[in-house]
Amino acid sequence: MQLQLRFYGDRILRKVCDPVTVFDADLRAFAEAMIETMFREQGIGLAGPQVGVRKRVIVALRMRDPEDAEAQPVALVNPKVTNRSQETWIFEEGCLSLPGIRGEVMRAERATVRYQDLEGEAQELEAEGMFARILLHEIDHLDGRLFIDYLSAAKKSLLKPKLREIASRESA
Repeated sequence: MQLQLRFYGDRILRKVCDPVTVFDADLRAFAEAMIETMFREQGIGLAGPQVGVRKRVIVALRMRDPEDAEAQPVALVNPKVTNRSQETWIFEEGCLSLPGIRGEVMRAERATVRYQDLEGEAQELEAEGMFARILLHEIDHLDGRLFIDYLSAAKKSLLKPKLREIASRESA
């Protein structure tokens, strides 16, 4: 299954995704294709709407820090953040759906996420640092939020020409 990225300007990126209710071979194949796409595009996380699927599925690398080249991928179905630490940190983020755009985003240092695995079994994980950031970024995608939504008005204003360029390529 070959998946294609969707880019800023595509309406699916601003939609709230539907929960997954069927846990079958198709879901497992989709998650595997998402991981392949993430690696092909040199990403560290990917959400369903980024490949045109309005389902609550994300894949992410379990990175300990930004330089973690050994991180393994994980697929989370119907993820929900149940707790965020008060401690935060700022780090420059990018997004496969916003090529060439980066911005500093403040996120929680730690997060607890409840989700289902690919078999439908309830799971919970505690993530910190880079892994927490990746999960929070990807779960935002499932609710129609992009990292640029966290940037200051001044920074967004500076990015408008690049955003228009991406959106015009998307609609072409």
